[in-house]
Amino acid sequence: MTLLTHPGGPFEPAFCSSAKRKLTGAASPHRATIKRICLLAGVFLLALSTVGGVIALRTAIFLSRLSY
Repeated sequence: MTLLTHPGGPFEPAFCSSAKRKLTGAASPHRATIKRICLLAGVFLLALSTVGGVIALRTAIFLSRLSY
């Protein structure tokens, strides 16, 4: 059971070795590129949604004024 518990007191945070790990020089540019691509994709989808919404709104207004 000692492997599953940390040696500190009940109010001390457990030691986490992954918290001290830093990104290597190779991982940082890739991460920035992925973030930039995701941001551009999000902006593109937002713009398409806006254009689609405007088209739908104009169509609804046109159809509501059209009398048969």
